[in-house]
Amino acid sequence: MDESRIEKLFAERFPKSAELYARAKMLFPSGVTHDARYLKPFPIYANKAVGSRKTTVEGHELIDYWMGHGAMLLGHSHPAIVEAVQKQVAISTHPGACHELELEWGERVQNLVPSAEKIRFTNSGTEATLMALRVARLATGKSKVIKFAGHFHGWHDSLILGSDPPHDAEYTTPGVTDGVMSDIVFVPPNDLAAVEAAIDEHDPACILHEGNGTHWGIVPARAEFMRGLRDLTQRKNVIFVLDEVITGFRVHPNSFQGHCDIIPDMTTLAKVLAGGLPGGCLAGRADLMEALAFDNPYGQKMKHPGTYNANPLSAAAGAAALDIVATAEPSNKANAAASKLRHALNQVFAAKSSRLVAYGDFSAIKIHAEFEGTHPTTDNEIPFNGDWRKLDRKFDGRLSHAFRCALLLGGVDWFGWGGSTSLAHSDTDISQTTEAFSNAIDLLREDGFAV
Repeated sequence: MDESRIEKLFAERFPKSAELYARAKMLFPSGVTHDARYLKPFPIYANKAVGSRKTTVEGHELIDYWMGHGAMLLGHSHPAIVEAVQKQVAISTHPGACHELELEWGERVQNLVPSAEKIRFTNSGTEATLMALRVARLATGKSKVIKFAGHFHGWHDSLILGSDPPHDAEYTTPGVTDGVMSDIVFVPPNDLAAVEAAIDEHDPACILHEGNGTHWGIVPARAEFMRGLRDLTQRKNVIFVLDEVITGFRVHPNSFQGHCDIIPDMTTLAKVLAGGLPGGCLAGRADLMEALAFDNPYGQKMKHPGTYNANPLSAAAGAAALDIVATAEPSNKANAAASKLRHALNQVFAAKSSRLVAYGDFSAIKIHAEFEGTHPTTDNEIPFNGDWRKLDRKFDGRLSHAFRCALLLGGVDWFGWGGSTSLAHSDTDISQTTEAFSNAIDLLREDGFAV
């Protein structure tokens, strides 16, 4: 098959990245260290990131909408984070002991997150959701878990199931056993009646919900639904775990639960929590968190080691980040920038009669590649009237790779079919991003894609 125009231009623009990728394929499966970073014909390599932008090894500056997989709410290399980490790295990186910074970090979490009566730090969001399941099962003596189809809670066995479409087939994940699968009960997003029926039938240990919905809001969840879910779980006496690994501190200083005015039983956090460094935590009701205590009312302790739990560098970065989060400026500015960008993109898509559409809540911008109808003119419209099966779906793999490459040629690094803004994104970024999307549509159409 002949090389497309996008592939030709891409290879010419990022030659050193191609060279590094050749080395990477000798080291890593498919040459990458995270599935989402895989890109055909090869991924770009960055060597610097400041504010809303990162720079490739070729010296090309890119407006960044990955933002550290959502962790960099303050922007890359924020001066307060840099100062805090530089100061701490000269003192101690891993004392293997309790330290005062973990108290300061934990107190900030407790002050901002309504549900955080007690806290336990982990190294990632995946570890935090794993801990939530174990605590719920230990506290209740039950094994079943209710999960919303399409919601992502990390990659461990118990919750990776059903995270991705298609949703019209039995959920399986290579390497996950039938025994694990038998403990997960799936319900459709935004359907309280289905949740209630599943609770009545399966008597679960807990129910989990991902922040504002499927994969950072591909299928958005509204505050009214969340309040209904909280009321239902309280009435049925089921532990409600809100996974705020992405939404925590990003959508609101008090996280998504603060926006919705609810208090879940347990909350999982990561990303913004640690100022962009590795780190997560489980926060929740004191009686439930006692499952981790050495003397507790459950008669048995949940084992929890972890070499890097509450690492001083992550604690320093996290405490500095949460001081800024508490001002509300990061979430307010990031949310406003995303809203402005969604509106600008839909104007371009409509003008070009494109099948692309932008939507989303807070600082998320989602792109659907096969939209039909009138493009939204307000920021509260969800394509396909919110039909979760039409929203949470896969697109042609060739188009997905070409789409990201075309945007990279225009100086924009887009995270698959979605992106996140930050405190650092400016009106200039939005204007340049809108132009990059317009040019990308032209390139894609030249290569034969119907966009």
